[in-house]
Amino acid sequence: MPSQKQLKWSQLKVGITVLVASIALAVLILLMTGTGGIFGGKLILRSYFDNAGGLREGAPVRLQGVDIGNVTKIRISNDPSRKLTPVEVTMKVNKRFQPSLRKDSDTTLATAGVLGETYVDIQSAQARGLMVQDGDELPTRETPQLEDVVRSSQSSLQNIDALVRRLDRIIAFVESGQGSIGNLIYDPSLYNRLNATVAEFQGLVNDVSKGKGSLGQLLVSDELYRNANNTITKLNAIIDDLNAGKGTAGKFLKDPTLYNNANSTIANVKQLTDDVNAGKGTIGKLAKDQEFANKLQDTMNQISTLMDRLNAGEGTIGKLLKDPSVYNNTDQLLQESRDLIKAIRQNPKKYLTIHLKLF
Repeated sequence: MPSQKQLKWSQLKVGITVLVASIALAVLILLMTGTGGIFGGKLILRSYFDNAGGLREGAPVRLQGVDIGNVTKIRISNDPSRKLTPVEVTMKVNKRFQPSLRKDSDTTLATAGVLGETYVDIQSAQARGLMVQDGDELPTRETPQLEDVVRSSQSSLQNIDALVRRLDRIIAFVESGQGSIGNLIYDPSLYNRLNATVAEFQGLVNDVSKGKGSLGQLLVSDELYRNANNTITKLNAIIDDLNAGKGTAGKFLKDPTLYNNANSTIANVKQLTDDVNAGKGTIGKLAKDQEFANKLQDTMNQISTLMDRLNAGEGTIGKLLKDPSVYNNTDQLLQESRDLIKAIRQNPKKYLTIHLKLF
């Protein structure tokens, strides 16, 4: 029979074993739920959301998909400035990830898979701010939750259902042979007309293949090819003659005298223009002599005055132009002259009698 001392020692060993196992279990649980070890430094960060979205305390906090901490507290803030984002989420992250976290890093609530747990996801890819410090607040970037997606998809499903119903009615209407599309599908006359059209087109193709008609002649007859070949040959001959400097056009292209003559003509025209600008010669004096210009202007003024007087009927010439009596007298004189000539032709003896008198 064991003594009382041995019994107490056995109970003490059992107690020590249970205590060590409890400590090991606690450490194991801490290691499984934590991310930075027992003795690693921690940073406390906060973010505010409009809805917790199923987030729980102890949920992981991830940076670019890598676990860096856990959610330690979720509460509703009473701050009036947080009316739109009342859910305060406190996070504890490992301090060794501090260089990768910035004050403008975005936090969102994400879900692991479709039905997985909700966690806090931190995105620092576009962040350019200062490195975070203990107690900083990270801005949030709202993302649609599964419930929002389901709610928004319900209206789309309803619209799709209404569209399917309409399509079903249209298809039934077409299957009954009604409407233009129904007639096109079920009316045998369309098939007959299409078949007749295909037969006519086949006959046309056969005629063309046999060389009938203008189009058939163009495709089958070699005459068009021969004419085109002859035309091309003639064009090549003309081009060769031009390159050889034959003919008028060839001389224009190849004879340098044409260029020399043109150059000389241009030089002469330039010299003539220079002489005119210098006031040389008759044309130069006409262009540059101011006295001549004044005389010419006076002459033009006098001519204009004379024309005005003629139009007014002044002077002998003016009366000839404007006085109708001159026209009438002249017309009467011409009429009397025609009558006299007519009378002489009718009875020349009366007017052309020669009287001889002897003294």
